[in-house]
Amino acid sequence: MIQFANRLETVEEYYFSKKLKEVRKLIEEGKSIINIGIGSPDLLPPPSVVKALENSLHETTAHKYQSYQGLPEYRNAVSTFYKEQYEVSINPNTEVLPLMGSKEGILHISLAVLNEGDKVLIPNPGYPTYTSVTKLVGAQPVFYDLSEENEYQPNFEALEKEDLTNVRIMWVNYPHMPTGAVAAETTYKKLVAFAKKHAILIVNDNPYSFILNKTPKSILQISGAKEVALELNSLSKTFNMAGWRVGMLLGNENFLHQVLKVKTQMDSGMFYGIQKGAIAALKTSSDWIDTQNEIYYERRKLIWLLAEKLKCTYSKTASGMFVWAKVPKGINSEELIDKLLYEYQIFLAPGTIFGTKGEGYIRFSLCVNEEKIKEAINRLVNYN
Repeated sequence: MIQFANRLETVEEYYFSKKLKEVRKLIEEGKSIINIGIGSPDLLPPPSVVKALENSLHETTAHKYQSYQGLPEYRNAVSTFYKEQYEVSINPNTEVLPLMGSKEGILHISLAVLNEGDKVLIPNPGYPTYTSVTKLVGAQPVFYDLSEENEYQPNFEALEKEDLTNVRIMWVNYPHMPTGAVAAETTYKKLVAFAKKHAILIVNDNPYSFILNKTPKSILQISGAKEVALELNSLSKTFNMAGWRVGMLLGNENFLHQVLKVKTQMDSGMFYGIQKGAIAALKTSSDWIDTQNEIYYERRKLIWLLAEKLKCTYSKTASGMFVWAKVPKGINSEELIDKLLYEYQIFLAPGTIFGTKGEGYIRFSLCVNEEKIKEAINRLVNYN
């Protein structure tokens, strides 16, 4: 009998991969499912992005292998974007590494930094991929709790009490997914100091900066951050390019060189046309982003009404493209999700998929149009 790797015993198929099969089956049975669970933007990228891709297809260069470091023009666009939007100086020649979406960066960084048995600090609640990749490379997840009471900021007093021996990476994600919390004024400074004290690499996963957030931040704004921190970013959410799989890793030359050793074994460079589209996106006026946010503002108002129909509470100060809502006391998150799916044909995400601290919460996505949200609200007229 063919045997598979032991590492597969440490992970399960991604929740949304499994649950969407269930959703598709219900649709095939004739059910009209309203999907408010997935963070896949339904809006279009800027027109200039699509045009740049179309134009690139006529260039002979477009269909060849591309550089692992990406087009110089793309790296320059990233550098300029960071300077204009975050006031961070990035050397386009040495401090930018293109990624096919930031998700692959999580694996590349882990392979470059972690040895079997090393420890990784992972937020709870947090993005499930941090945990699954840590397990796949044979490292050990160490969860640090984020609480509503502490505005989902790391509790550094509690972290200092942990056994930090062999901790090599700390994953950080602000604006935070799934809660929408933004980094407090002092959080990045404390993270950099913590990393220097304990020789830990901080990786800030930063794809939600511009969604319903008036103060975009980067950990690289902090003096000395490049000595101990990397930042992942992507065009998926800001520019509605999730399916394009285009992002970037930013940090000092030595860190990126180590990650590049891994990346060069995994792919043969990003498609030329996608890079051309990404360049156009990064040059897009802030007015376009403001227009997108106007749409999200209106959707969020409706999602808040939907949450209230479910007797949930939520924060009105959160950012990002999700609403993180606390369910009434005594209600199980996953049972509520299944009730909504099978009785009302509404699909939401249970907080438990983001960690044990997600129990008691559910997550709504803003990636669904106003008509669908209104329909969902109407379906809950007799909900109790």
